Amino acid sequence: MTAKKVLITGVSGLVGGAIYLRLAERPDLYDLYGFSRRRVPSERVPQGQVLDIADDHFFVGSVEDMEAVQRAVEGMDVVIHMAATWYDWEGILQHNLIGAYNIFEASRQAGVQRVIAASTIQVSDGNRQFEPYRSIANAEYDKVPEQYDKLTVETNAGPTNLYSSSKIWAESLARTYAAKGDMSCICIRIGWVVAEDRPPNPKAVDIWCSQRDIAQLAQCCVDASDDVRFEIFYGMSNNKWRWVDIEDARQKVGYEPQDRAEDRVDS
Repeated sequence: MTAKKVLITGVSGLVGGAIYLRLAERPDLYDLYGFSRRRVPSERVPQGQVLDIADDHFFVGSVEDMEAVQRAVEGMDVVIHMAATWYDWEGILQHNLIGAYNIFEASRQAGVQRVIAASTIQVSDGNRQFEPYRSIANAEYDKVPEQYDKLTVETNAGPTNLYSSSKIWAESLARTYAAKGDMSCICIRIGWVVAEDRPPNPKAVDIWCSQRDIAQLAQCCVDASDDVRFEIFYGMSNNKWRWVDIEDARQKVGYEPQDRAEDRVDS
């Protein structure tokens, strides 16, 4: 079986790097390429982590540059799009809006079979103003009923900042390009992934995701059957106080999270 040619944008970042390291364990299945604005790891990457990517498998460029994106996606089977910024409007415009369009359109032009794009748990943050999600977010667990409905991707989104709003654009692009019929498009609403690989504080246990789990979900999406055309999945670990549903990811692509926030939170 020929290894799939897989390009990871934002490979020098925390999540992109975690995905690369997992897929690199199976060179028989994946021929990996990286795309990033720089060779050096971002400040969010665990100290000492180095990706061994050959020069002919690494593209230095920015996703806002359509020609650079076109060169990178040419000949790829799968593109995992993790590159993004959240600092200011100009950066969001260039990288998250224009950059996302460039990835999807260049991938369509190049005949890429599947694009897997990063969204964020933050697109659902607005729902945390409502009960019982507000009590969960505030770690007021005594106010949470034994049974409550977890949010699904069908629940109305609630972005609360420009970054999460830009990810709604990415999800909409994915739906648009999947509807064209030639390309499978999957979005992952990524939870809070950190270099320390544990919840940053006790109130983060509801939205935390381990590096191992987010990398596994990305791999599941790469390996998903051809009939998976458009999907949005929550990229979350199996946290006790997780208020979003991950059953569809289990059923549709075989995602089985291995970690749980409550087992790693500092007391």
